[in-house]
Amino acid sequence: MLLNDVPGFSIHTAEVDYDDEADGALGGKKGKKKKSGGFQAMGLSAPVLKGILKMGYKVPTPIQRKTIPIIMDGRDVVAMAKTGSGKTGSFLIPMFEKLRQREAKAGGGARALILSPTRELAIQTFRFIKQLGRFMDLKTILVLGGDSMDAQFAAVHTLPDIIVATPGRFLHLCVEMDLKLGSVQYCVLDEADRLFEMGFGEQLSDTLKRLPEARQMVLFSATLPKMMVDFAMAGLCQPVLVRLDVESKIPEALALKYVYCRPAERYAALLVLLRETIPRTAQTVIFAGTQHHVELVSLILTKAGIPNSHVYSALDASARKINTAKFTMRKVNVLVVTDIAARGLDIPSLDYVINLHFPGKPKLFIHRVGRCARAGRSGVAYSIFSNDDIAHLIDLNMFLDRPLEVSDRATIGIPPPEILETEHQLVQEYVQHIDLATVFRVSNNAYKQYIVTRPAASASSNKRAKQFKIDELAVLEDFGDADSTAPVKGKASGKEKKAKDVKKKKKAVKQSVDSEKANKETTSSSSSSVDPDAFRNDFLARMKNYRPSTTIFELNPKSNARELLAMTQKREHDEQKIAKHKRKLQEAEQEESRKLEADAAETAVASGDQGHGQEAKKAKHSKRQRRDEEHFIAYTAKDAVEEDGYAVDSFARQANSAELSVVGDTADGQRMHRQLQKWDRKKKKMVNVENPRAGKIRTEHGVWIAASYKTGRYDKWKDRTKLDERLAAAHAQADDSDAEGGDGGSAAAASSVLQKQYPHTHWGRHNAKADLRKLRDMDLKTPEQIVKNRLEKDKKLSREKAARLKNIARKKKALARKKRGKK
Repeated sequence: MLLNDVPGFSIHTAEVDYDDEADGALGGKKGKKKKSGGFQAMGLSAPVLKGILKMGYKVPTPIQRKTIPIIMDGRDVVAMAKTGSGKTGSFLIPMFEKLRQREAKAGGGARALILSPTRELAIQTFRFIKQLGRFMDLKTILVLGGDSMDAQFAAVHTLPDIIVATPGRFLHLCVEMDLKLGSVQYCVLDEADRLFEMGFGEQLSDTLKRLPEARQMVLFSATLPKMMVDFAMAGLCQPVLVRLDVESKIPEALALKYVYCRPAERYAALLVLLRETIPRTAQTVIFAGTQHHVELVSLILTKAGIPNSHVYSALDASARKINTAKFTMRKVNVLVVTDIAARGLDIPSLDYVINLHFPGKPKLFIHRVGRCARAGRSGVAYSIFSNDDIAHLIDLNMFLDRPLEVSDRATIGIPPPEILETEHQLVQEYVQHIDLATVFRVSNNAYKQYIVTRPAASASSNKRAKQFKIDELAVLEDFGDADSTAPVKGKASGKEKKAKDVKKKKKAVKQSVDSEKANKETTSSSSSSVDPDAFRNDFLARMKNYRPSTTIFELNPKSNARELLAMTQKREHDEQKIAKHKRKLQEAEQEESRKLEADAAETAVASGDQGHGQEAKKAKHSKRQRRDEEHFIAYTAKDAVEEDGYAVDSFARQANSAELSVVGDTADGQRMHRQLQKWDRKKKKMVNVENPRAGKIRTEHGVWIAASYKTGRYDKWKDRTKLDERLAAAHAQADDSDAEGGDGGSAAAASSVLQKQYPHTHWGRHNAKADLRKLRDMDLKTPEQIVKNRLEKDKKLSREKAARLKNIARKKKALARKKRGKK
């Protein structure tokens, strides 16, 4: 991007004023005072500040305001910030202040190292360094996978100050060249969470071992996975955690809704939400478990006539950028993503979030829905759950400290059964199509893998999930007037309107038949007074609780049948167990009713009924006070809360609260989060296995090799370019110039030849040899060397003269032949 394109800033009219006490302002406007808290107040040097102002930046972003002073103090920093928050400037500005000017010493090396997960991000950082540090005399090189290693060998020999690299190629370069990296003072891991999730952990650990202990480490990340926390605690020295992620808590204006359906009707429930509840103009993000589900949902929505785009981690970088731009520019209003692909998305005007697959951790749920209802806007997060997700739903509400009432229709419920059935039939037709059949089959297998790799819910939540009363769920209030609001919102197409008209006619016919039956049976009440939802729930509850008194073996048998005799003996044998089980069920019901009465008593105390409330409290207190206070030892100390308040906020405490591991959206990514185990025949149990890829790295061709594998390409390159001779000549010239008392001309020439880069072609090698010959001719020679050079020169001249005469004679013969031919 050109600097002229920066909005609100023109290069030609910019005036830089470094005096903080002056009354001028940027842009040559007089009479205005500078804003406090800008870059001028950070104590930056003149070249750094000039580069910042030339870029058009006047006020630091929040992440820059928090991190730059800490990094300039020399502390190790782990910062959590999203893409686009100004994090690149957060680590480049302190780097320029630390390096100041170029130091190209013989035998020295780079003083700053920046590692990025992808080529695109590394190139972007390299360009930003060139623009921001245009007034700094610092040399920067770029080391990327896929580029020529010969050019990178030559670039490293130019003694750069800053290296911007991808971790795989940089470690390969270090192994080939045997780089020590002892002069590195400042190391940055950009997008550190992506570095670890892409499998660069081994490369980063090996690179860290080559760095000196006194270096400063800076990590920038969108999330904080466990692997990264362990790396930071082991490789960083008392790091400072800077959190600027807005997803740390749920916004107050965000409403949480839960929609229950069967696993097979999950996609139908999604279509009901998008068609009946969410307006078409509202921006909606749908979170799916794996990339296969993202593709399937995108195809289903396209078939259903809902414009959408999709993003997942394995998608091509350019396609991901195009699909994201479609959503942010409002070309489409529905975006289907996975957790790992949605980290860099920043959509301030997001209205709705739909969790198609329920997340395994409460923190991941907050990370999903926290990007909705920002900046004072309101929003709704719908979570579709089935029987597999009930325990995780209970875990989430315990984490949020919110009650989960089955009877609360405003929060939890089911879609309208008739509309859900219609959409389910449509989905079944869609997935039978040739385009979706294979994707549907693959996504079903992926869902099984997703359930296995998803973190398990707590034991208490699994216990409570068995008592969760699904049959008492009513239709969610958001679907209450779905039929009436749909045509008004303009969401229904012609086919949909016809389908709804047919549904209304069927419903009218059905209601008339029901009313006729009801009038025949009872004349006192009419069918209009019966709530269909209540009738349906009551009917389903009675069906569920129905237990026949006889088994299938006792249906109309003969009196002397073997099956009847066997069941009679069985009943007599298990009569006491059956009675005990029934007694337990009655006690559980009584306990539940007692709890409800206790809750009612507490509410009565809160409303003002103090007398009855105090008696209930005393009764409860007398029941609880059954322990021996003298000999009782609690799980926590008495002053645990007070000590926790006085405790120093260490990185380990902060990191544990901020830790969030996002499971990959592919099968390989999901297996990475599971520890390898095998069955031990002797111990009769599963035991942990060491990772067979430990100590190995993946090459650019996808092959796993040892991290210390050396190909010898650097030695071949040195032989081809005669680098050792050039270095020896340069050092000899430098020594001679020092010995002769400051004749720096030859030393300067030697250094210029050494720093000069030649193309790897025939003429490039020829020019390099010619320059080296000139370099050698600068030395004082002995008489023997002078005589030898003169003889060689004479031989060369004689050969050239003989060749010239030979060419002239050949031309004369050719002309004579032509003349004879004409005659």
